Amino acid sequence: MDAGKVTGSLETKYKCNDYGLNVTEKWNTDNSLNTTVDYEKLMPGLKLTLDGSFQPNTGDKAGKFKTEYKHEKLVFNADLNLAKSPVINMAASLGHGPYALGYQTAFDSGKSALTKHNLALNYNAGDMVLHANSSDFKSFGGGIFLKNSSQLETGVTCNSAIGGASSFAIGCKYALDKDASLRAKVDTNSQVGLSYQQKLRDGITLTVSSNLDGTKLNQPGHKLGLCLEMSA
Repeated sequence: MDAGKVTGSLETKYKCNDYGLNVTEKWNTDNSLNTTVDYEKLMPGLKLTLDGSFQPNTGDKAGKFKTEYKHEKLVFNADLNLAKSPVINMAASLGHGPYALGYQTAFDSGKSALTKHNLALNYNAGDMVLHANSSDFKSFGGGIFLKNSSQLETGVTCNSAIGGASSFAIGCKYALDKDASLRAKVDTNSQVGLSYQQKLRDGITLTVSSNLDGTKLNQPGHKLGLCLEMSA
């Protein structure tokens, strides 16, 4: 709002269920084009994705190949950027009962080394979910999410880095009815997020959102968002 800049994007998705193909095309006001092709007919639980982007103004091109495999108790995914020295990202999560354990790593072929070690642990007790994570054993985080009632859900998260600052956030979702809901979030940096979502009719959903800097309420820099989602 301080610079008077407006950005937007248009996304279109085509589904070819008979062939197991989904094609998503996206254009934004920065004049960048993105195309994603998903294929899900090779074997049960496996999805292959080819993601490409093109910047007409500069001629820059980028691409990424992704795989995802889902089983009853296991989820595995990997992606590979189509570059001269590609980086391979891999992640897996294993679930048993209310517990789930996840691990993520990355292999840089240019350096011939692993460059990422992330861990996550989740416990789901139905109306309560506990979550803990670690990034390269240098920063740690956790959260608790509660379904207080059929209308109200709340959550608290915290993050801390070794030798660095800590952050804390609390958020909630309140369902006004089956088609409308309010969301709010505030953190220790005095960032306040608000949103209202309304289902206008089957296949059409409108969302209005804002992000306010609580330390600069009388100054520019706040953000407003508008999203219209249509499906048929």
